[in-house]
Amino acid sequence: MQSMRWAIVAVLVNVLAVSQVLATGVLLPDFRPIVEENTPAVVKILVEYDQQVSDARAEEEIPEYLRRFFEFRGGPPQQQRQSMGSGFIISEDGYVVTNNHVVEGASSIIVRLTDRSEYVAEVVGLDPRSDLALLRLEASGLPVLKLGKPGELQVGEWVLAIGSPFGLDYSVTAGIVSAKGRSLPNESNDNYVPFIQTDVAINPGNSGGPLFNLEGEVVGVNSQIFTRSGGSIGLSFAIPVSVVHNVVTQLRETGQVTRGWLGVTIQDVDKNLAESFGLDRPRGALVTQLQPDGPAAKAGIEAGDVIVTFDGIEIPTSTDLPHVVGLVPPGTKARVEVIRDGRSKTLKVKVGGLDADEKPSIALAAAEAESGSRLGLQVREVDAELQTRWGISGGVVVAAMESGGAGERAGIQAGDVITLVGSTPINSVQAFVRAVDKIKPGKSTPLRLIRRGSPLFIGLKLE
Repeated sequence: MQSMRWAIVAVLVNVLAVSQVLATGVLLPDFRPIVEENTPAVVKILVEYDQQVSDARAEEEIPEYLRRFFEFRGGPPQQQRQSMGSGFIISEDGYVVTNNHVVEGASSIIVRLTDRSEYVAEVVGLDPRSDLALLRLEASGLPVLKLGKPGELQVGEWVLAIGSPFGLDYSVTAGIVSAKGRSLPNESNDNYVPFIQTDVAINPGNSGGPLFNLEGEVVGVNSQIFTRSGGSIGLSFAIPVSVVHNVVTQLRETGQVTRGWLGVTIQDVDKNLAESFGLDRPRGALVTQLQPDGPAAKAGIEAGDVIVTFDGIEIPTSTDLPHVVGLVPPGTKARVEVIRDGRSKTLKVKVGGLDADEKPSIALAAAEAESGSRLGLQVREVDAELQTRWGISGGVVVAAMESGGAGERAGIQAGDVITLVGSTPINSVQAFVRAVDKIKPGKSTPLRLIRRGSPLFIGLKLE
């Protein structure tokens, strides 16, 4: 009886929804023309791996929330492993776009069209950082898809996907754009793709397939899902067409991809740090470290600068900066607006290439700890050899902390290396004590730290 009541309620809700649509004159989109026109250019990709590669892939530990679509559960197979994905044709002479993770390490790649014709595909180029791959077929006169214009997609807009989930060829699913600019670092902790988030049902086999707008243009390439079961739960992520344009053009011309690079390590700006650096609100990317002789260092950017615009584009959060810089060709001269000591300053930087970047780590000196300060800390100096080795100008190591002290409340941890208090560089214990003594109570002051090899800023406020 209860189930009958719920069924009646569901029917009434649907009737009400239809009535509202009819009353307002707003109709749901008709996807049929898009599907009919574009499906012939969507392809199914069949991949084989040799035993050695197959076993290695089967043993990889991939976070469940970012499971790649080609993942197979269970132990390593005993035979040659097969996998599948989707893709789409972008030129009549046989160029095909798909995901890097679909074809990486493959011993053979077969591309199947809707008419069941098959072609052996050649890999033109792979780009693991964006998870894109470009293939080439020995064919001509093929159907093609049109790439949309970057930046036109809006949150709330209808989109649909065509692919082969679980081997069900050329399935169509639809939904809306849930968000844009999502940052999902890959296995190498690179973060150069501002993913499109949608609620389109995407499952294993859709990977590499196109995401369309209502104009029938490709606005993204389906790449990842958030899942706890292995199937769709309404959180799907696609590579935006701006990245596809950039990467595919470079792969087609040179077979490799070069990205813009500044040579900075950055972090986000919270409320305390915004106050510390004289910002009206939390925004921008806070520079915590610079690569020696990198583009940013040569341009005069300093640790403690907050980058708020790059090449005329606003940087709301730190994760937006790599997305913007990565699309700029190396050698380009760009204007960078930074906030330094509470004032805006514009600098010109010649953008470098990504591959010059290295991530430093740091070792601590084994000197005796000396007495601390108003922060409730005991600190010691960093060995000179390590300063030279890691490019640190001085600094003190936090050896011990007073429970409940100001340092602990601010988030400082034992083992942190403090290199800057406010705008004062720290090159000795004495310099650290003097700088801390000058901190005004009630005012937030930025402290620059090196923690387990990674630089960061925290906002400190004394009672």
